[in-house]
Amino acid sequence: MKSRQRTVRLDLAEPLRISRSTMAARDAVWLTVEHDGQRGHGEAVTSVYYGLDTDTLERLLHAESQWLAGFHDPETALEAVQDGTRRAAAPPAVTAAVESALLDLVGKRADLPVHRLLDPRGAPPRATTARTLGITPPERAGARAARLVRDGFTVLKVKAGAPDAGDDLPRVRAVRTAAPHARLLLDPNGAWTVREAERLLPLFAELGVEAVEQPLAPGDPEALARLAERSPLPVVADEDAVGFEDARRLAGRVQGINVKLAKCGGVGAALRIAELVADTGTELMLGCLTASTLGIAPAVHLAHRARWVDLDGHLLLADDPWAGIGGTDGTVRASRHPGLGVRERAAREAGT
Repeated sequence: MKSRQRTVRLDLAEPLRISRSTMAARDAVWLTVEHDGQRGHGEAVTSVYYGLDTDTLERLLHAESQWLAGFHDPETALEAVQDGTRRAAAPPAVTAAVESALLDLVGKRADLPVHRLLDPRGAPPRATTARTLGITPPERAGARAARLVRDGFTVLKVKAGAPDAGDDLPRVRAVRTAAPHARLLLDPNGAWTVREAERLLPLFAELGVEAVEQPLAPGDPEALARLAERSPLPVVADEDAVGFEDARRLAGRVQGINVKLAKCGGVGAALRIAELVADTGTELMLGCLTASTLGIAPAVHLAHRARWVDLDGHLLLADDPWAGIGGTDGTVRASRHPGLGVRERAAREAGT
């Protein structure tokens, strides 16, 4: 098999502020795997939080390309990626990109969409996705919420964790006023202390917030589990639930776990976590990083397995270079086309 990669810049439509940073753009490295004239694609994006800059991603994906060259077909390579027999462990985001490219290629060779590879009888998944609102002044957050509801969004995720924790309440209150019937999720990205969380969560519950992601700083999952026991809102672990062992530690002790393919290592890893937490009282949230449609698409093929779906990373971009999963009306959809079911916009517009 042959592989190649390309690095592109993904600009956001506007900067996204969360508790620990503000982001205006990130780089994406696209991996293309080719065999017998067919191509599969995957994407990894840079992340300061996960220590992945552009040079690191390019170097690691180049090493993965050399490893893939040793396989006679993508099916065997995909099996090696998913069963843990790989030559060396790569960061989860890199593994997820490699797996994505192989799933896309294997699906095209079998003339099946990825969701049918995972469940031969399954219909194309579709799910209502949350739409993220960054840390902004209340009046701006309210205006944006009203516009999103008009566009068809029924789930809004409000970022929290302003320097003064009390500043988050007016923002959520403005969103609730502008979108009285929307489901609200809250995400402080680990910005609160235990005392702040205990004071604030009942107030957000009164505003009708449905669940809160990672209210406490990561690194003390026991504290998060203890908070979940007495929280008036479901607590969803994110930064404290990176991979399988983290999920094992928290299963049955928090109300949800946010599974991001770039965080856990891809579709196969996500399915193992889903199986682990089944019937424990802990439910799945499917999340994402800001990425193109190519980077979000693999998770869309799992969307029907989650209680909460937060797959809007492509909707935050000024110009998404890929298409195929929708989302602008508040619903993401896996297509019936083979593989991931996505196409690069330039190629589509050129008719190729």
